[in-house]
Amino acid sequence: MIKRPLLLAAAALALAGCDQVNQKLGLEDPAKKEARTEAEARAVGSACRHSGRAIEDCYAIYAWLPKAGVYAGWREMDEYMRENQIATIVPQLPPAEPPGAKKRKAAAVPTEAPAETPAAATSSPAAEGAKPADADKGAGKK
Repeated sequence: MIKRPLLLAAAALALAGCDQVNQKLGLEDPAKKEARTEAEARAVGSACRHSGRAIEDCYAIYAWLPKAGVYAGWREMDEYMRENQIATIVPQLPPAEPPGAKKRKAAAVPTEAPAETPAAATSSPAAEGAKPADADKGAGKK
């Protein structure tokens, strides 16, 4: 008799955590995911307009977001900024990379100048030969 209520309580707790478990596993309700990406696209569109970016640039930078949402957010912010005479803000950071994009490793830039090779340290024989010849020419003309 006691086993049955414990079993029901355990099942109720397990089912209550399904949303959290599914979210951890990456299994998300398509309707919730669509609503989340739409809201994110509107926010990105608004931010793009506020920073003075063209709508085409926003589409290119945030290609993983729906264009309709980005445009709606951009248009809403444009109307708001025109009504309230708000100036654009210059962006301080580079645009974000799309999710799932591998970050490229920066090319290793040497911090010190490369050491001169012995051949590069000495001047070429042609240049050395020209200097004494110039000195002789000047001495011969006097």
